[in-house]
Amino acid sequence: MQSTITRALHGAAAGLAGGVVFGVLMAVTGMLPMVAMLVGGSGAGIGIVVHLAISAILGAGFGLVAPFHGFWPLAGAGLAYGAVWWVLGGLLLMPLGLGMPILQFGAASIQSLLGHLIYGIVTAAAFYVIRRSSHA
Repeated sequence: MQSTITRALHGAAAGLAGGVVFGVLMAVTGMLPMVAMLVGGSGAGIGIVVHLAISAILGAGFGLVAPFHGFWPLAGAGLAYGAVWWVLGGLLLMPLGLGMPILQFGAASIQSLLGHLIYGIVTAAAFYVIRRSSHA
């Protein structure tokens, strides 16, 4: 059984993988400058740094709560984790941090949901690969 620190570090690495994939979607849709605004910045460069830092932190959390056995339970947990963070991050915390209305649904929120689900599944798959390779 892996230690708590090891699971968190593996989760952080997996979260970066998920964050890179989600970050591409955010770049294509022009969302990265808005992420930069969370730290008082502007521009896609700052946005991707902030996004990847958040991705690693959330990935560490995933590493701590993810199921121990099997790809499919882990994949399901990744999708659920992405959905939870869509609500917490995309619909609540980010709008609050930017002084915007919370729980707004529309085209942007659907894109955000898709991105968070992609983040969750890629993070889960990367965590699975990292975890398996660390036991080899």
